[in-house]
Amino acid sequence: MRRLLLIAIALAAVVPQQALGGAASIVRRDGPASIARSLTVSARPFQLVGVHWRGPGSVEVRVRRSHDRWSGWTLVVEEGDGIAPAGWRIGAPAWVGHATAIQTRRVGRVTRVRTFTVRSPVARVPLRTVAAAGAPALVSRAAWLADESIRKGEPDFAPVLRMAHVHHTAGTNTYSRAQAPAVVRAIQLYHVKANGWNDIGYNALVDRFGTVYEGRHGGIDANVVGAHARGFNTASFGIAVMGDFRTADPPQAALDALGRTLAWRLDLAHVDPLGTFNGISSGNERFTPGVPVFLRVISGHRDTGLTTCPGERLYDLIPELARKVAARGLPKLYAPILERDETGGTRFTARVSSALPWTVTITDAAGVELERGEGRGPTVDWITTAAIPAGARWRIETLGATAAEGVFPLELAGTLSLGSASVSQPVVSPNGDGQADTSELSFTLSVAANVSAVAIDEAGLQVAELEPPRWRRAGARTVAFDGGNLPDGRYRVRIIARATGDRSAELELPVAVSRTLGQVSLSSASVVPGRRPLELRYSLAAPARVRITLLREGKWVATVVDDQLEAGAQALSWTGSRGGRPAHDGQYTARVEATDSIATTRIEVPFSLDGSAPVLRIQSVSPPRLWVSEPAVVTLVVNNARRRIEVGQRGAFAIPRVQRIATLVATARDAAGNASAQLRRKAPGTPGT
Repeated sequence: MRRLLLIAIALAAVVPQQALGGAASIVRRDGPASIARSLTVSARPFQLVGVHWRGPGSVEVRVRRSHDRWSGWTLVVEEGDGIAPAGWRIGAPAWVGHATAIQTRRVGRVTRVRTFTVRSPVARVPLRTVAAAGAPALVSRAAWLADESIRKGEPDFAPVLRMAHVHHTAGTNTYSRAQAPAVVRAIQLYHVKANGWNDIGYNALVDRFGTVYEGRHGGIDANVVGAHARGFNTASFGIAVMGDFRTADPPQAALDALGRTLAWRLDLAHVDPLGTFNGISSGNERFTPGVPVFLRVISGHRDTGLTTCPGERLYDLIPELARKVAARGLPKLYAPILERDETGGTRFTARVSSALPWTVTITDAAGVELERGEGRGPTVDWITTAAIPAGARWRIETLGATAAEGVFPLELAGTLSLGSASVSQPVVSPNGDGQADTSELSFTLSVAANVSAVAIDEAGLQVAELEPPRWRRAGARTVAFDGGNLPDGRYRVRIIARATGDRSAELELPVAVSRTLGQVSLSSASVVPGRRPLELRYSLAAPARVRITLLREGKWVATVVDDQLEAGAQALSWTGSRGGRPAHDGQYTARVEATDSIATTRIEVPFSLDGSAPVLRIQSVSPPRLWVSEPAVVTLVVNNARRRIEVGQRGAFAIPRVQRIATLVATARDAAGNASAQLRRKAPGTPGT
């Protein structure tokens, strides 16, 4: 049964922290989880509530409005962004209108509850709008009375913008047009004073009437790092629709404003709204640091965090939203990239949303044109070999699209390439016997990229996806090929790498699948010439040319089979002799090769040849020590006491619990079963054993 904990907060008993904007203020109250019930009506009204708690459970909240009426219980939505106070979980702020008291109750195990109530009265402020650089009309921070005095520091900026996160604030959906700026002020105060963040977490907010508000300080047209998607804040634009869209549809006016804002902001960054990429997590409750996460350019908060944000009804609209954003304001210029060319020059590339004329210009610091490149089509691709002075500017533009521009010197993107390719097993035999079942395809990746691999048959058709796209760092990399779901035949593995700026590279490696050669096994891992022969067994699923070669330390010793054989079980016996003489002791390999109409399958199995017996001798009588020529098990009777000693290496060893050897009978036996001559000793005057 659900355990409930009711905690009422006496707000008037706590001294509020005053905020300047719109006379906003916040009150915090801690409540221990051991309190069963306590109801106290606050004398000071509030409009927004937030909850922090400790423990794996959840918290529900309700507020008391006028006429002693309590609202229904609402589950607190965990925000989970930014840096939470140690051990605390952060709830999203919720606008509740006019209220005078708050209650919380726990669902599951909750050890501490901390509530925040924000007073943010409606202020008569002119909703002045700004529209810089073609931006949609929006309410500036000054217009919604942001409290600049509580900001904890200057904003951080990312070098690029790669994506947008869509959020909802999870508060009420019934606020008025006049209340909306007060909601934004209250969220800022809660994010800073309750959560401990530098400023409001979102880069922009949209109310239900379609009004857009400037969010975090630093400029909505700059790559300001927010606190809206922990682990993925850098290079992300966070925009929140004010309201709760878990069960309610977002208003059309809000959706239209959301689309206009995203279209402008992504166009400014030259990012394709329909694109995908791998984002690397910097660490949150869902993804550990360094984990690549496949993301859409326009994603919901739930794609990167453990949250329901932006609500089911808004999240389901994101694919259609992205399509509308991509179609708005055409033409567009995507993914401008500057990289070093093989000639030592500078290569400019970009994509255009349709085939149009384009130009690339380079000017010096005074604006004098130094170089120009022109072309027409859906892609920009131009190389200049001229030396470019520091401080020079570059600009890529096409008819009607937002131009891309920058300043030299700059760090150029590396050329994407795949090289140093090799195949560990050119032919795989996926019989499930653990031999030649898989092959490892190795290659080097010049720069970090999304890498995928597919299998192509002899007709040029893709027949299998070996590895879906995933982010790989530059360096030596591998792809596995097992062929288990493919019929016998010849294939090519196509490795595809894609990086930012539409850079791509491909590499193909030949492999084959043949199940003709079955498991190769040995009756024993060691051979003793004249006494224990090599017994090798294998099977053929189809007729094949079989060649069995013996190698010692990689060098040829003998070819014991070279013949066309029929399908079925096969066996080979080798006595360990070479040219009528015992072969030299050592580590050997039996290489079995079966050639059918497709390819030659090779399986190698190791074994040892050991025809030499160990040598055992006494090194000293006191202290008692023996010496053996190789690893062996030594059995002995010393001073009428039996011992068994395992010796792991050549050399001397002690006999434990013996002070001096009086009588001794000992034999050493190696791993191949070769036994030494019996070693005997009897001290003068000692009775016989």
